[in-house]
Amino acid sequence: MTEDHQSAAIFRGSLPGRDCELLQSVDAAFSDAARRAGPRLACRVGCTQCCHGAFAIHALDAARLRAGMAELREDNPALAAAVQRRAEAWIAAQGAEFPGDRTTGALGQSAEEQARFAEFANEAACPALDPESGRCDLYAWRPMTCRVFGPPVRAADENGVEGLGHCELCFLDAAPEEVAACEMRLSHDLEAELVRATGDATETVVAFALLPAAVLRSALH
Repeated sequence: MTEDHQSAAIFRGSLPGRDCELLQSVDAAFSDAARRAGPRLACRVGCTQCCHGAFAIHALDAARLRAGMAELREDNPALAAAVQRRAEAWIAAQGAEFPGDRTTGALGQSAEEQARFAEFANEAACPALDPESGRCDLYAWRPMTCRVFGPPVRAADENGVEGLGHCELCFLDAAPEEVAACEMRLSHDLEAELVRATGDATETVVAFALLPAAVLRSALH
């Protein structure tokens, strides 16, 4: 077994056994919402607005991305190297302003750090995005935020008030009742259970999750 095969097997084994169940459930919910939305849902290959700007990912998302990179190194080393170069460039460009621990990629939890994160890297392209094709090179392994973005999703705002949010490019001129009829119905219980199972409560961003620890250390110098 090659080193790449061993690495991929290790990372796949680090994912909770029910992660596939979680992904299937979320992807089915997206498909159902998309069917109801029809042309009001503008999501398509090459529309990359949602692929710009940093967002927090939990430990399960990060583990899935690492597994994806390990598998990509095994199956398509050249593409994996390209993704890694983009992640290194992202950290080189944005790392000095990262509101957290740059050696691990863990986001800070203080009020000051969270306020800084709200303004952090808002225009930067995700390193997983192929700038030429507009496709995600780790699409099957993408974080949960990417999987639910687009259709109307119920969430609480900073004041705890629940409402439906959706991509600003979708549901143009749609009446509130039309938006509500296309809600992506999600249950967060399994996701929360699997995140707890990782034993890691920290959050990070995609770029840090894409780099092996040794490469991350060298990228910071």
